[in-house]
Amino acid sequence: MFPKLTPATRAIILVNILVFVLEKLATVPMEVHFALWPIATPEGLFRPWQLVTYAFLHDPTNIWHIAFNMFALYMFGPLLEQFWGARRFIGYYFVCLVAAGATQVAVDYATHTGEPTIGASGAIFGILFAFAMLFPRAKLLLYFVIPVPAWLFVSGYAVLELFFGVTGRQAGIGHFAHLGGMLGGALMMLYWRLRSDRGGWRPT
Repeated sequence: MFPKLTPATRAIILVNILVFVLEKLATVPMEVHFALWPIATPEGLFRPWQLVTYAFLHDPTNIWHIAFNMFALYMFGPLLEQFWGARRFIGYYFVCLVAAGATQVAVDYATHTGEPTIGASGAIFGILFAFAMLFPRAKLLLYFVIPVPAWLFVSGYAVLELFFGVTGRQAGIGHFAHLGGMLGGALMMLYWRLRSDRGGWRPT
């Protein structure tokens, strides 16, 4: 079952696609100014706005990078947007992407390592977290075949991200950014729950 695109989700997807096209056409790599650079780079390329802009850039040489991220947003975004409303959904999305970027920057600074970070996957992991919390019994297909409850699927994914991040396997992927996106989402939903707003945990 494919969901019907909702306005905010559609807008975010279209912006990502537009930026991807601009990346392909740009004569100077956009990553120089808009990717999320580690704070301690000798060139001093880090800028505060990169905590937002990095999430709208994708590898221009690899269409699967943006395709997987946008497909996940398309699959899970509309349900959350319908539940929360467009305004709250957009706010949640941006909290997750900023939290993801801040986490990656902090880890890079603490470990004196890191490369420029691009991609919406940190925010997407926040979206996955919210989906699992609000619809924990919904079935997701592991390997496109095995039905698994959303809460178990996302929990397992988080454990794998922590494992890969700590061990350094799958280098070149922002595992801590993914975890940071989930953490930002968790804090946002906890805040809403403490306020007794409609955005908190409500298992269905």
